[in-house]
Amino acid sequence: MTDSEIKETIFKLLKEIAPEADFSELEPNQNLREVLDIDSFDFLNFLIGLNAELGIDIPESDYGQLGTLADIVSYISARIS
Repeated sequence: MTDSEIKETIFKLLKEIAPEADFSELEPNQNLREVLDIDSFDFLNFLIGLNAELGIDIPESDYGQLGTLADIVSYISARIS
């Protein structure tokens, strides 16, 4: 899976949580929760969605590593390869 495909999956899941968000203006190193105004419950649902879509188990201890789009793509890419 390419980074572009991972981003597509991320945006698809984020669109369900923040349907009004404009992802074209999202910078890779911006904090997703702050920029998209996502609360912890919605962010947890997003991570569960990543698990369901990509089959990647994300332990709770790793949640802090997944603050930005770049962080999430890198995290997933390392586990899919």
